[in-house]
Amino acid sequence: MIDVHGLFWLPLTQFWMFLLAACIATLVCAWLMFSRYRRARWIEDTPRSRIRSAAQGLVEIAGRLQGGGHAPLVSPLGGVDCLWYRFRVEQYSRSGRSSRWRVIERGESERPFLLCDDSGQCWIDPRGAEVHPASHRRWEGRHRWPNNHSGGSVVMNLLVGSRYRYSEELLQADQVLYALGWFKSRGGGREAVDERAIARRIITNWKADYDDLLTRFDHNRDGKLDMQEWEQVQAAAAREASSQAREQSSADVVHTLSKPPHRGLPFLLSDHHEEALSGRMRRHAQWSCAGFVLAGVGAVWLALALVTG
Repeated sequence: MIDVHGLFWLPLTQFWMFLLAACIATLVCAWLMFSRYRRARWIEDTPRSRIRSAAQGLVEIAGRLQGGGHAPLVSPLGGVDCLWYRFRVEQYSRSGRSSRWRVIERGESERPFLLCDDSGQCWIDPRGAEVHPASHRRWEGRHRWPNNHSGGSVVMNLLVGSRYRYSEELLQADQVLYALGWFKSRGGGREAVDERAIARRIITNWKADYDDLLTRFDHNRDGKLDMQEWEQVQAAAAREASSQAREQSSADVVHTLSKPPHRGLPFLLSDHHEEALSGRMRRHAQWSCAGFVLAGVGAVWLALALVTG
């Protein structure tokens, strides 16, 4: 037993559990505090760019959402047309005097969508993004999925059915979106084209069907390619590579925004105003700071009880 500053006694195992929990809470709150504050600074310090003239790398852009020619997604819980969704299904469980909501289903969409401003358009790949949508709905029901009405009468469901809680967040067409992430442009002559690498790839593909290669270039029909015939293969591959390189250079520019390739850089999507999102991040950092102080004081207080006891 451990005497905790003369206030109460705790079994040794329980004491260590409380001390470990306080230490873990201190570390978690410290990480949340610094990460949220850092995100707020990223939002405030990164200048807004227009899509057409945005630099390659980490940028901030904003515009209206469009589907880019795709049919709208349908949210799995509410059946609402959207461009992105995130959902969660929880089941209410009770054990003795304790009760809690337990997550049994969750997921989010990964299909890209378009963000358009007055200078151009950019494909947003939402995989790995920290998304803060304003559209958030929560409701309860008696089925694992809210659109499932099989399984008995309404009266029986109310009497013996389980209790479920549904949460769904959406991004929809024509909403204004703020985005901070890794910007990259392809096509339009922006990238250097390695014609030699293209030619090597073409020859590798031709050699995979060697019979066809012989049919095209084995002019003396001896079943193999001599030096002169092999030079013809290389010349034909070079011409094809040059043609493909011209096509790549003349292709329309495609802009994308996705998760940064380097750890520690943010990828944020939100239909909140930039200042509102920054303020939210700072409030999260402040609450995490308060948790850090309380958990840290608790950990030190328990540790002192171990030393003085």
